[in-house]
Amino acid sequence: MKDHPELRFGAGLADVPERWPVSSSEVVHETGRVISVRRDHIEPPGRDGFVRDVVVHPGAVGVVALDAANRMLLVRQYRHPVGYRLLEPPAGLLDVEGEQYRLGGERELWEETGTKAADWRVLVDAFTSPGLTDEAVRIFLARDLSPADEAYDRLHEEADMETVWAPLVDVAGAVLAGHLHNPILVMGALAAWTALNGPGFDQLRPADSPWPAKDR
Repeated sequence: MKDHPELRFGAGLADVPERWPVSSSEVVHETGRVISVRRDHIEPPGRDGFVRDVVVHPGAVGVVALDAANRMLLVRQYRHPVGYRLLEPPAGLLDVEGEQYRLGGERELWEETGTKAADWRVLVDAFTSPGLTDEAVRIFLARDLSPADEAYDRLHEEADMETVWAPLVDVAGAVLAGHLHNPILVMGALAAWTALNGPGFDQLRPADSPWPAKDR
């Protein structure tokens, strides 16, 4: 069969927005910080209803920052729920009211690594756990890196973070070997490796591209 480039790169494949009716909804738990839990009574067309608890989340951004040698800038951070110190890309919550998504990425890159970037593109948009939470994450590709002019005073789990530079090929290999687990790293590193060895970084979406999965 003849090889069609448009098929290789996924043209025509897309998730479809859809909302089933909700007969009632209530907040059953609220932390006052990041998340809340909402209980929805869902009425699917033509079938019996059911109940689902939804973790309501503000969303997040992550940054795959690559230098001129395609080394990836990582941080090593303690994560209490899983009991690991994980290698991760710079990332964080969209918890600043009205902040543009790219600016959120710029802020996280600066806060966690003291780095800024001149070239920004959208690498991946994803739902982290769509059966449980509405959390959406946008992962940016950042290049043309340089040190930031000032440092950020990090607290809590971030207070003793170390930064690590690793070749993208090694990061992708460690993901496939099962050695790295952070989902933003897994998605971001594999997507960056695919773009680098496929259509190229110049074919990625602009940094200010719409994000309908988050904004609807």
